[in-house]
Amino acid sequence: MLEQIVLKAPVFLLIAGRCFALIMTLPLFSMRTIPRIAKIALTGYMSYLLFPHVDFSVYEGIFTPNGVFSLNYILFLIGEIFIGVILGFYVTIIFTAFSTAGQFFAFQMGFSASEVYDALSQVENPLMGQFFNLIAMLIFLQNHWAQKLFGGALVSSFETMNVFKLISDNGREKIVYFMMNGLTELFADAFVLALPIIGTLFLISVTMGILSKAAPQMNLMSEGFPTMILIAFFIITSLMGIFCDFFIRAFAAGFSNMEQLFIFFNGGHE
Repeated sequence: MLEQIVLKAPVFLLIAGRCFALIMTLPLFSMRTIPRIAKIALTGYMSYLLFPHVDFSVYEGIFTPNGVFSLNYILFLIGEIFIGVILGFYVTIIFTAFSTAGQFFAFQMGFSASEVYDALSQVENPLMGQFFNLIAMLIFLQNHWAQKLFGGALVSSFETMNVFKLISDNGREKIVYFMMNGLTELFADAFVLALPIIGTLFLISVTMGILSKAAPQMNLMSEGFPTMILIAFFIITSLMGIFCDFFIRAFAAGFSNMEQLFIFFNGGHE
């Protein structure tokens, strides 16, 4: 096996380029707390497992019989890295929907000023956004979506997607539509997820505004934020089962869209 890797080192490097780009853009594996050497080791291990099963005969024209490759090989390597970035970024979009939902109602809860560094998304994020992000990550790992991503989606991408298909007219249009559809679903899922809490907190704000006008002597400002925080946490606790089901459906829909992308690049065949 090692001899085959040495003989076909350019092919192995193409596989490693796509795997490394995917790992570097995934929400969990792209964390800065994970050592770079661990990411490289995981890339090498994945490439080693995929090497016997990947058919790169479409790239045979760029390799010469003596093993030397042309300058076009660099462009193909960049294309493979770009494919890995697309797959990883789409999974990141799914997780961003949950974080965005927390940002929607964090302002009404009074947590908008409590933004801290989120190690998962690697940005400043309100506490509720981090909370939903962590719950989504636990569900992602518990329901074996990580295994489906590396064992299913990544293998299917090698079977169906390559640089030639990616740069074709239909391929470019499909990729743009795929990413725009993902961004659209991001805001739709975030709004649906946050709507029960936003609606309830809005009604409480209206009620306190009416009471403050009816009885100005009542100091509702000092009681408003604690009340909203308690009610918001009560709603989140009561609806946690529904939220978890929504997370699972969101992951299933995301992977289904990814599967449709692979079917398209495979010529419409399952």
